[in-house]
Amino acid sequence: MTAKECILGRRSIRKFTEQPVSHEVLEDIIGTAAFAPSWKNTQITRYIAIEGVMKTKVAACTSKHPGNGVIIQNAPMLIAVTVIKGRCGYERDGSFTTNRGDSWQMFDAGIASQSFCLAAHEQGLGTVIMGIFDQEEISSLLEIPEERELVALIALGYPAEEPVAPKRKTVEDLLSYK
Repeated sequence: MTAKECILGRRSIRKFTEQPVSHEVLEDIIGTAAFAPSWKNTQITRYIAIEGVMKTKVAACTSKHPGNGVIIQNAPMLIAVTVIKGRCGYERDGSFTTNRGDSWQMFDAGIASQSFCLAAHEQGLGTVIMGIFDQEEISSLLEIPEERELVALIALGYPAEEPVAPKRKTVEDLLSYK
């Protein structure tokens, strides 16, 4: 599969089969996602694989968007994407490099999450990145250390659906030259 085929073929999957995701396959995906670029190669993204009873507990922490709880419940595995705080956007002396402050960590988490999803797609797995959940409650439940921040949840499993790509904007809409 070429990079273009992977990008064009990957869809957000919200329905999964019951087939479990092996830890070996997950570790291969993480090994690939580890090559995602990051601010000054800080590599701040960390993943927590959630299965079984803990996954059910996390699903209960999505009252702001109950649909996410259903997706989590039906996925064989859930990945919590976390970042190490206080590293992206900073110089060694603690000052910010740009006027974006520490918001660059979300950019790095996004690159890492998309890299994770593309690596999973190549393995025949489906994913959907979710951002609506009770961050404090899930962070407590997962015992995420104070120096890390939960930024996203990714449902992971073998797809039980094949959604078509939604309409995309044209290149002319997206690109300008100066």
